Amino acid sequence: MAGGLAALLDDIAALAKLAAASVDDVGAAAGRASAKAAGVVIDDTAVTPRYIHGVVAARELPIVRRIAVGSLRNKLLFILPAALLLSELLPWLLTPILMVGGAYLAFEGAEKVYELVTGHAKAKTAVPAAVQGEDAEKTVVSGAIRTDFILSAEIMVIALNEVADEPLVSRAVILVVVALGITALVYGIVGLIVKMDDIGLHLAKTRRGAVAAGGRLLVRAMPSVLAVLSTVGIVAMLWVGGHILLVGVDELGWHAPYALVHHLEEAVHGLAGVGGFVAWVVNTLASALVGLVVGAVVVAVMHVLPRRGGARAAH
Repeated sequence: MAGGLAALLDDIAALAKLAAASVDDVGAAAGRASAKAAGVVIDDTAVTPRYIHGVVAARELPIVRRIAVGSLRNKLLFILPAALLLSELLPWLLTPILMVGGAYLAFEGAEKVYELVTGHAKAKTAVPAAVQGEDAEKTVVSGAIRTDFILSAEIMVIALNEVADEPLVSRAVILVVVALGITALVYGIVGLIVKMDDIGLHLAKTRRGAVAAGGRLLVRAMPSVLAVLSTVGIVAMLWVGGHILLVGVDELGWHAPYALVHHLEEAVHGLAGVGGFVAWVVNTLASALVGLVVGAVVVAVMHVLPRRGGARAAH
């Protein structure tokens, strides 16, 4: 009896060790997958404050929360099941779908550039969304969630590719961990960024000396920081969209565009001390240029050509 109990306890201990090892494996795999998607995470963090810029302070965190919930819903309810299903049944379809998303991102970025050049952006952002009303705020949130969907899809597909050799259940668990962790990280940082001016104001009012001076500096600096982040967000959409398209056409068999980018990277990679950084800049600029060109074509099809056609018809 005692021997049987000891054997049972040994079995339980072995199962516990196996479960702990499995948890460690999932954590390690999720960490690797998240690291691979780090570039897109940075882009997501830069893009989102653009949607909060100009919103009254009382609505900033509620809007961030709504976008975060929408982002998590995107990842868990739509992207994750679709990615897992496609990876099992139609793995070749993942790249074309991702490229459609890349073209949409490029269009979004190019559209913002077009609005800035033509002056339409000022008319659209003259009044904060929360002042315009609930409908305008819903438009801001839905626009941010649409953009996040593309970025989230790339994050999840990159993560999926990193753990493609894992069993289906393990892949699903790892992607859930990645979705939760990255959403918390991105929107935690976004929430902190958009509330930094309030933190600075609190420090300026409740502290003295250098801390109070630092608080006042935060208050003065944050409008400029948010404006810069808004611009970075536009560039990030062009960069990520163009990179998706470059990698996509390479995977589909047209190697020349990405081979050229790699050739340019290799040409500068040997620079002492800064080669790696300069190579990254080259890749980023090339991706952004591709995104801008593709996005401009879509903008022309969606906005410029129909408007000119309407003007000719009026005459």
